[in-house]
Amino acid sequence: MTTTRRAKPARPAAKAIQFKVQLRYIRPPIWRRVVLPDNATLGDLHQVIQAAMGWRDCHMHSFRISGAYYTGRDAAEMEEMDMENEERVPLAEVVSRAKQKFIYEYDFGDSWEHEIVVEKSLPLDPAAKYPVCLGGARACPPEDCGSFPGYIGIVEALTAKRPTRDQKELLEWVGEDYDPERFDLDAVNRRLG
Repeated sequence: MTTTRRAKPARPAAKAIQFKVQLRYIRPPIWRRVVLPDNATLGDLHQVIQAAMGWRDCHMHSFRISGAYYTGRDAAEMEEMDMENEERVPLAEVVSRAKQKFIYEYDFGDSWEHEIVVEKSLPLDPAAKYPVCLGGARACPPEDCGSFPGYIGIVEALTAKRPTRDQKELLEWVGEDYDPERFDLDAVNRRLG
């Protein structure tokens, strides 16, 4: 995992927090279950989501939590963004209870919204390596595929008995290795390591 630079020193973690991250509007669902210490920042959670979902972190993003918006340091410094710096916000400051929900949006053009649910707080396990992904389902859509309509087009092209010319071009673009049903937990945890 790529670590973010923190503006202030992190306090020791008091507990771990288990989150379920699920892409909105896609069925069957694409989701990941991740655990981070509560002293990790929203910037750290952003990096974990990127690695766990399989995104490449090449677009802007934001968190929407209780009416406030958070984003990376560079975007937060732009006045027109009117967002707070996620790298200065420990999870313990914004996570208040189990079942709390908030939104993570990745790629403002394609607008991939992820619903994040705080599933539970856990005692810190001194033998555990954080962050960790506990499970998930299905591959995330390819970057820059054109949001939900583009993703649906890819899935339809993959399952077409006789792909049209446009579908063949789409399949060439996405590559023969893309499998929307594939989820590799070990690969995710290697990326987080």
